[in-house]
Amino acid sequence: MVIPFDRVAQVRSSASHAEAATVLPKSRSGPKGFGFLRWRGVLTTGRVRSIVIVGGGTAGWMTAAALARVLGPDYADIHLIESDAIGTVGVGEATIPQINVFNRMLGIDENDFVRRTKGSFKLGIEFVDWGGIGQRYFHPFGDYGIDMEGVSFHSYWMRMAKAGEFTDVNDFSLMARAAYDGKFMRPIDAGNSPLSRIAYAFHFDAGLYAAYLRELAETAGARRTEGRIVDIERDGDSGHIAAAKLESGERIEGELFIDCSGFRGLLIGETLGVPYIDWRNFLPCDRAVALPCERLDSLPPYTRSTAHKAGWQWRIPLQHRIGNGHVYCSEYMSDDEAAAILTDNLDGAPLGDPRVIRFTTGHRQRFWEGNCVSIGLSAGFMEPLESTSIWMIQTGIARLLSNFPDKSFAAADRDRYNRLMVEESEFIRDFLVLHYHATTRDDSAFWDYCRNMPIPERLAEKMRVFENSGRTFREHDELFNDTSWFAVMLGQQLPVRAYDPVADLLSFEETHKRLAHIRDAVRNSADYMPAHDAYIAENCAA
Repeated sequence: MVIPFDRVAQVRSSASHAEAATVLPKSRSGPKGFGFLRWRGVLTTGRVRSIVIVGGGTAGWMTAAALARVLGPDYADIHLIESDAIGTVGVGEATIPQINVFNRMLGIDENDFVRRTKGSFKLGIEFVDWGGIGQRYFHPFGDYGIDMEGVSFHSYWMRMAKAGEFTDVNDFSLMARAAYDGKFMRPIDAGNSPLSRIAYAFHFDAGLYAAYLRELAETAGARRTEGRIVDIERDGDSGHIAAAKLESGERIEGELFIDCSGFRGLLIGETLGVPYIDWRNFLPCDRAVALPCERLDSLPPYTRSTAHKAGWQWRIPLQHRIGNGHVYCSEYMSDDEAAAILTDNLDGAPLGDPRVIRFTTGHRQRFWEGNCVSIGLSAGFMEPLESTSIWMIQTGIARLLSNFPDKSFAAADRDRYNRLMVEESEFIRDFLVLHYHATTRDDSAFWDYCRNMPIPERLAEKMRVFENSGRTFREHDELFNDTSWFAVMLGQQLPVRAYDPVADLLSFEETHKRLAHIRDAVRNSADYMPAHDAYIAENCAA
């Protein structure tokens, strides 16, 4: 799913219509047979003119940059408060292709962005030892093959694979083939060639990304105040947040507050008391130890996730280093053991000491309360197994803009925002749970728990459908599409009874011929692409 920033940007063009508090006559019916807009009471209580963002980091500066770009300084004053003395988590260095929409909205030059963040390109994620020890699979961006006669390509491939033909599904994904070959290029206008449909995202240094966005935000009119917040003042009548008081004694007032204060949730949690929904029964990992190391000789254009006995390890290649981390469950593994496993499985010499991060997977019961919207870690957290952390920031910002309030902070706007954000979180949760639950691993108590734990019914239904017919579906506007569900279900070794019978629409011979043609097109396209390192060296070397 892609949130259309081009649509929410219309907020800016229509802003003048909400400037004044206007009392309208009582509603009345129009002539029969004609549409008539019935106004009730007050149209607006006035435009929000001051926005205070509490916290910097990726969430704070993404929010500031987007609001400054879309709303502009003439609409509202955008003021960000952060303290250099308060560190950020800064481990979310892998993204998904939807970030390209956000970057385009900000008018970012992609080469400059990759250069400044010491980034690399990403074509998908390799999963090692997840379905079972010794097994690996690739979750690529983009599609496999091409749908034919109204039937998904997955179904035709499964028919052929059942007959022992074309058994490597990676042969039908340019992103998978190019990733393993160490190739990358942006899509080109090549007609029906796979080279026209290259889907990609990025790896980057999260600290450098925040600094880059800060520059964009301040150029667009946002302003920053350095300081530690010591008190939050609330309005005595409405209960809304009124001001933040700094250690220096400065008092910063605002009308709309955005909580980007990280796990602490200074505004949404500590001040407004919105409860946190704990999902550790579905996603039991609650800690991560992070440790960068020296970079590889060549840069693989993909993220790697390797399962261990009580969690998993990420590897994110950057131009100047590799980002590494070990996500684990403290009930089954100590911090020292987790750090030792990570240190023993690095691809290069460590750069520093292991850093332990504690978290609780889940989300706020309400993301928007009163005049406060929580974005980023203050709103919730799901481990970075599928690189969704920055996406949750992005979709939170876009949905705020598309439901942007006036000073009334109407319940209708808040309720819709909260419903959409909860649904988004639940859809992603289900996809992550699939990785843990659909496994044959029985080598530890952790994997025994994951394999046997109760799972959400929506996920259980998806698994039953796949096991029966190999079909996968995208629910409503959920982030992960049918291709992603297929890649992970197949990769996790979920058993399948039969393929979709409609795949018999084409004869076996015709299906074989078409798949052979697609496989060759993918192979030729991958051969055409330059090496990932060479592409970076030519276009965006740090």
